[in-house]
Amino acid sequence: MKRRDFMKGGLAAGAAAAFYSPAEEASAATPEEKYRKQVPELFAPVSRPPAYTPAIVIGSGFGGAISAYRLAQAGIQTTVLERGCRWPIDPWRKIHSNDFFPDGRAYWHRTRAKHLTGLTFNFDKFGGILDVTEYENIDVWRAACVGGGSKVFTGVMIQPERSYFEAIFGNTVSFDEMNQVYYPRVRAMLRLSPLPKDLYYKPSFGHSRVWDKQVRLAGYEPKPIDGIWNWNVVRKEFHFRSRQSASIGESNHGNSNGGKYDLTQNYLKFAEDSGFTTIYPGMQVRGISRDANGQYLVDIKQIDPMGETIDEYVIACSYLFMAAGSIGTTELLLKARELGELPNLNEYIGEGWGTNGDTAVVRTVSEVQGLYQASPSAGMIHDTRFGPPITMENWYALHVPINLTAIGSLGMGFDMTNRCRFQYNPATDSTTLLWPRNGNADVVAATRAMNNKIAAASLTLPGLLGVVPDVNDSFTAHPLGGAILGSAADNYGRIKGYNRLYVMDGAMVNGSTGAVNPSLTISALAERNIEHILANDF
Repeated sequence: MKRRDFMKGGLAAGAAAAFYSPAEEASAATPEEKYRKQVPELFAPVSRPPAYTPAIVIGSGFGGAISAYRLAQAGIQTTVLERGCRWPIDPWRKIHSNDFFPDGRAYWHRTRAKHLTGLTFNFDKFGGILDVTEYENIDVWRAACVGGGSKVFTGVMIQPERSYFEAIFGNTVSFDEMNQVYYPRVRAMLRLSPLPKDLYYKPSFGHSRVWDKQVRLAGYEPKPIDGIWNWNVVRKEFHFRSRQSASIGESNHGNSNGGKYDLTQNYLKFAEDSGFTTIYPGMQVRGISRDANGQYLVDIKQIDPMGETIDEYVIACSYLFMAAGSIGTTELLLKARELGELPNLNEYIGEGWGTNGDTAVVRTVSEVQGLYQASPSAGMIHDTRFGPPITMENWYALHVPINLTAIGSLGMGFDMTNRCRFQYNPATDSTTLLWPRNGNADVVAATRAMNNKIAAASLTLPGLLGVVPDVNDSFTAHPLGGAILGSAADNYGRIKGYNRLYVMDGAMVNGSTGAVNPSLTISALAERNIEHILANDF
């Protein structure tokens, strides 16, 4: 779709959604018509970014949003480029696809996806909210939307233990500084808190109560998990004051009613409200380079939600912040080095990538409490006795909306050995992730032993025989590494070889955040880095 058609189509976006019905969806002649009726806001026109802005941030997830807000506070005009769509929030509309029966709104420009249950779904190609990038031995889940990972994750934000943190970062980052200043800063901004007791006893959290009971039978005591959820919105679902979303297990493809207090409701909103930040969705960055005057050049293909090209252009900045996620940031840097656009990038670009030891764990023939399994996580346990330290978090099982006796956990194992690198292929202009087969075998073995212990104590079955494995490590939702602090970058994210070029996302972390979800640590590091950069580089 060319710019003229895109602009014309956006004029009618305003009121269409209020009158949209499933019958109209069935009558839609094309996928584009269907999605225009479901979420017309996605087709609203987007202007071309300025030819020059003092600062450009590529990506709008945790690292990008925090960078943009702190730059705005400092009065620095900033352009934020996001390849994905800008999804609206509404208490009643079904803006997003659910987790178990996806359509094009669920996945980023693909027509087929395999569920954790093993089922395969076909759907229309569209600019959905979750990008599942398939490599030879691993599927990487990453966001493609304004707000990045904050829109598609389970909302869990946990601080790692000191010993794990120091094993990862060594002398590069002070744990005491993070613990005293930057972790608390992020907690306050994102209003982190555990699942309230009144919600814990709702029917939809019956699986959480069963999970707690099972792990206690095995000798563990679950600890509450801090989450990014707006619990008042979740409560509204139970009182028929909002459409059900979190309470029926929606999370991976977004929460339409704003129950997840994602970055569009805080950091990004505050940045835009300042007047110094503008966010541009639909901006697919193809490459970065530097001109003779030292300005950074960003090559963009602007696309519409159907994936059609609207326009192509190059914009410039003096300060470039890489926040496209571990995969996106590393791909752009590695390509720039290999093609000679940024030849002074060092040999560590593309190194140190890991999965954060991610696994999905399930037990079946469990006690059933409640019809649905809600998506917010209630508790976690940790064990160091089976090899690599393993954390298990209460997770809604298999992302199935109906409670089918399955109790799920998200597992994360801590290790500093299972790493791989990226490789750029100039013939295909593509990047490959060289993750080996069974790359997390030791983590899987430890996780299996831990799950078997719980299953034996609770008289349940590991996995679902012949259908779902007890431990699944074919994916990661927490890609980390590729431009690590202290090697590819200095201790504050300045990428070595160039001035005014920074890494602010999961690419700066060496493959693990210590058997917990990375979002809190990435956010705290971004707060730390941008504070130092603003004080010393501007």
